[in-house]
Amino acid sequence: MEMPPALFRSEDMSLVQFYVPTEIAHDSVLHLGDLGLVQFRDLNPDLNPFQRSFTNEIRRIDEMERRLRFFIGQIYRDNVKIREIESQLDFDLDQSIELDRPHHGPQLIDDIDDKLIDHEGRLTQLNKSFEKLSVDCYKLEEARQALKETASFFNNVNGYRDEIRSSFDDVSMHDDSRPLLDNDNQSETSHFANFELDFVVGTIDRSKLATFERILWRVLRGNLYMNHTDMQEITLPYGASSEENPKKSVFIIFADGQELLNKIRKVGEGMGAATFPVSSNSERRTEALSGLNQQIEDIHTVLYHTAQSRRSELAAIATDVATWSSIVRKEKTVYATLNLFHYDDRHRTLLAEGWVPSHEIIAVQQALRRASSNVGSNVPPIVDEIKAKRMPPTYHRTNKFTQGFQNIVDAYGIATYQEVNPGLYTIITFPFLFAVMFGDIGHGILVFLTALGMVYFEKKLMKKKLDEMTETIFGGRYIILLMGAFSIYTGLLYNDMFSRSLHIFTSSFEFPAPSPDQGSVIAEKVRDPYIFGLDPAWHGSENSLVFTNSMKMKMSIVIGVIHMSFAICLNIPNYLREKKPQYILAEWLPQILFLNSIFGYLVLCIIIKWCTDWNNSSNGPPGLLNMLIYMFLSPGKLDPKDQLFKGQGFIQLVLLLVAFVCVPWMLVAKPYLEWKEHQRTKGAGYGTVVNDDHRLSLDEDAGHDLRSSAASESGDVDGHDEHEFELGDVAIHQIIHTIEFVLGCISNTASYLRLWALSLAHAQLSEVLWNMILEPALDSSGLTGIIALALSGTFWFILTVAILCMMEGMSAFLHALRLHWVEANGKHYKAEGYAFEPLKFEPIDLENF
Repeated sequence: MEMPPALFRSEDMSLVQFYVPTEIAHDSVLHLGDLGLVQFRDLNPDLNPFQRSFTNEIRRIDEMERRLRFFIGQIYRDNVKIREIESQLDFDLDQSIELDRPHHGPQLIDDIDDKLIDHEGRLTQLNKSFEKLSVDCYKLEEARQALKETASFFNNVNGYRDEIRSSFDDVSMHDDSRPLLDNDNQSETSHFANFELDFVVGTIDRSKLATFERILWRVLRGNLYMNHTDMQEITLPYGASSEENPKKSVFIIFADGQELLNKIRKVGEGMGAATFPVSSNSERRTEALSGLNQQIEDIHTVLYHTAQSRRSELAAIATDVATWSSIVRKEKTVYATLNLFHYDDRHRTLLAEGWVPSHEIIAVQQALRRASSNVGSNVPPIVDEIKAKRMPPTYHRTNKFTQGFQNIVDAYGIATYQEVNPGLYTIITFPFLFAVMFGDIGHGILVFLTALGMVYFEKKLMKKKLDEMTETIFGGRYIILLMGAFSIYTGLLYNDMFSRSLHIFTSSFEFPAPSPDQGSVIAEKVRDPYIFGLDPAWHGSENSLVFTNSMKMKMSIVIGVIHMSFAICLNIPNYLREKKPQYILAEWLPQILFLNSIFGYLVLCIIIKWCTDWNNSSNGPPGLLNMLIYMFLSPGKLDPKDQLFKGQGFIQLVLLLVAFVCVPWMLVAKPYLEWKEHQRTKGAGYGTVVNDDHRLSLDEDAGHDLRSSAASESGDVDGHDEHEFELGDVAIHQIIHTIEFVLGCISNTASYLRLWALSLAHAQLSEVLWNMILEPALDSSGLTGIIALALSGTFWFILTVAILCMMEGMSAFLHALRLHWVEANGKHYKAEGYAFEPLKFEPIDLENF
């Protein structure tokens, strides 16, 4: 896989000025957007969005976007399939834009706008008709249920007669009129022929029913009888829906006199109840029910045809909505970019400025020539590189392999222009530090195979819509791939696979046969050291944990010091690039001497201790921690039992003096050089380059909208805010920086002990899962043993993936991230730049349009 050319440093950027004739400005921006290599600047910072030249066009496109969002929402609601322009993976803007390049942009937008207006008018009318029919259908269904419930009530009127009579006992006692119900008549007609009561039938929201009943009881002073039942939920056909579709109840209320009935209707109307005219005559109710059934059947037919017409309209829209959305979004981006341009009244041209990678200027010129030839203009755009006094944007050209590692660095901060990019080294250091904490052959294989599967099926996965977490994991598939590969390597170093040791080579130790009264035996070294990794003889020994802890702790210190020293060394190419080689002596040299005179010396002692055969030494191995402590407490003095080599005490004293000298060196040297530089350039100020036609870029604020070059016309031709040099401010800043570095060397070195701690935790947790879950099943035999092994193995594998691979893997990932961001990048990475964000047409997501 080819390595991007600008990964060590960001690419050289040039500030380019464009003179674009008005008639080809639209197509020029369109071609440059396809190219994706120009970051335009705002040359009208003093104008608000409503004062810019193409505000009306953007408003029109906003209205088109509103229509498209309306269409897309309707399409997704009805599950109509949208014809995509092309797959997200192979989305080629140069090809997709060819659809509209034969036409000029405004003419194409006019055609699309006319189509959108026509479709919106038809769809809106169909929606209104469909909604009205849905409401009418719902009301008819509600009336039919009310009629059925009323008929059911009258069919069972004998059961309700005594209840009705008791409700009106007070009325009967004070009135000499005939009884409400005639006991001698059994038919429904004879029952209600002798009624002196009328009734009201209706429906009401079930949650309001109790309140409705209480209000009526108080208003009518108890002179009523009310019966109610829950109404079945109404489901309308063909996807029709009604806003009035709560859970309702059907009620029938008897009262004496038209005045009381009017009160009932008014109270019901106030509470949102619907009342229906229902006759007490059975034949009339039957006729009314038959009429309602016919009306409902007719309206269902109309609903069906309306739904079909509406779906056909949506299907026609869905055929082109993706293309329309892409074109409209591009046109909006084009006009928003044109609003950044400055209109030159004298030459009738648009003036633009933008950052372009220096080696891509020719490609930009060719794109503008194509735009001019497509339009048929005889006046091609002019591209002119100009000088700038502000920091260019940072652009690292990446590919799908390096993008994930660059994202890790960019999350800390965007590199200053032309600063050494730590993303290049992160490709190796990040997965390696992760693997030091995660080292296990088995777990590394699981992680590696998972990432390998994502890499193998990446084309299929890129076409799918992934959730946020899966998308994040998929985006870092190459990081995970290397983390798994390095974990296999460190697992071989630790000789650890699911907490078991592998006997790949012959062990250098043998254990003699123990005597009956001997509790433990000491291994005898009979061969050369184990060829690669940890000798398997250590596994299961009583002092295994002590040995591995000591080894991993010292290894963490060695890795940490090497990593920090390398980070400090990356300052050298930065100084050379900035043409400040004197800072190598003023800043880099005291920093590297201070770090290595203390902790580099500790690393040297660790290596000497590892390489010394202490079996043939009169003294045992010294304690390096005590040695380092007494190096400061008793300079030049050394306990004989802590001695590693001759002259060690004197060397420690010299190193201690070097470390002490480095502190004032860092405090004084750099401020002095800055003061000398200021004295040398004092009074010279900053030179300016004055040209006609706004050809001077004079901006200072990195990462923000810039002041217009047209400021040169009003006399503001400097644009570089020259701050007065203050030696006190520089000295205070250097004091803070020095204290931070000195204390950071101690704390950062200790921070690398997390490599040992997480490696220990990972190994111990892996051993616990093996011993407590899988090992008992392995000791079983027979059919019971097979079943136990299957169950235990499944449970063990699930816990291994969930806890050791996912949770422990995430923990190791975050700790490796911290070591790069704080311990390494803090030594050299300024991260004061801003990202290069060129004009580029991205594939649209219709679901989030």
